[in-house]
Amino acid sequence: MTRIFSGIKPTGHLTLGNYLGALRRWAEVDQYRADALFSIVDLHALTVEHDPARVRRLSRQAATLMLAAGLDPARCTVFVQSHVDAHTRLSYLLECTATDGELRRMIQYKEKSVRAKAAGHSVRASLLTYPALMAADILAYRTDEVPVGDDQTQHVELTRDLAERFNLRYGPTFTVPRATNPPVAARVMDLQDPSSKMGKSHESGAGIVYLLDETDVLRRKVMRAVTDSGREVEYDPVAKPGVANLLEILSACGGGNPTELAGVYESYGSLKQDTAEAVVELLRPVRARHAELAADPGHVDKVLKEGAERAREMARPVVDAAYDAVGLLPAG
Repeated sequence: MTRIFSGIKPTGHLTLGNYLGALRRWAEVDQYRADALFSIVDLHALTVEHDPARVRRLSRQAATLMLAAGLDPARCTVFVQSHVDAHTRLSYLLECTATDGELRRMIQYKEKSVRAKAAGHSVRASLLTYPALMAADILAYRTDEVPVGDDQTQHVELTRDLAERFNLRYGPTFTVPRATNPPVAARVMDLQDPSSKMGKSHESGAGIVYLLDETDVLRRKVMRAVTDSGREVEYDPVAKPGVANLLEILSACGGGNPTELAGVYESYGSLKQDTAEAVVELLRPVRARHAELAADPGHVDKVLKEGAERAREMARPVVDAAYDAVGLLPAG
C-alpha cells in the first residue's frame, strides 16, 4: 500500500491556505487511499525565535484542527514529531549526507535568514540544517508520496537526492519519495498581498483567513481583498493576481474551473461576496467540530499518544537499518 507522510509546522494559527492546500485533501482523499501519517512537526518551529508556551499551544491547536478537518485516527496516524525520537536520530545521518551548498541553496533558508537578520536576530544553525530533519521525517517511514504545497517541493527534491545518495553509498535503505500537489489552490495567496503566500506566521493578519476566525471577521477579510486595475473579471494570475486568487479560492471551495467561473461574474463585488459565503460554509463544520474537540482535550491527547506509538514502531527498524548501514555499532 502506498505510504504518505506530511506535516504542519506550529508557527501560527492554521489558515484557509493550510486547509485548501493540505488538510482537506488529507481528510477526503489521502487517508482513504494510502497508509498515511500526518504530523505536527514542532521541532521545525524551533529554527527561529519563538515563545515556548505559544509553540505548545499552537501544537495542540493544530492537532485539534487536523482532527476537526476529518482525519480519522482509525484510518491514519496523527502524531507530534518530537514524540518520536527516530526523527532526530536519522536527521544527523542525513546532515552527514547533505552538502553545505545544497542546504544554503534552499529558498526558505535564504528568505528566513534575511528576515532574522533584519529583525536583529542571529541566524540559528538549525535554520540551515532543518531540511535534513524534514528529510528524516519523510525517509524514516519509507514514504512513497509527500503531499506538499509549491513552496515545499524543493525540500522534497532534496530528500530524494539524499535518499538516492545514501542508498548508493551504503546500500538500499530508503524509499525514494515523490512530491504530490493538489490540482487547485495549492498555493492560496494573501488577500492583501496576492504576490505572497497566505502564511500562518505573517505579522499582519488582514489578508489571512484563519480557520478559527469568526464568521463576520472572515467575511470582512474577503470583502476587503485587494483586486486589480480594470473592471473585467478575468482569470489571469500574472496580470490580475488578486482576482485570480479569489477565483482559485472560490473554485477550491465549490468546484469548477477558475477560468469558467470568471465568465460568471460582471463585477469584483459579486465575486467577493460569493467567495466569502463559500468560505464561510466550507469552514462552518470544521469550526463546530473543533469546538467539540477542544472541550475534550483528553481525547486529543489519547490520539497523539497512540499515533506516536504507531509511528515509533514504523520508524525504528528503518532508522536502525540506516545506523547499521553507515557503520555504527549496534546498541547492546
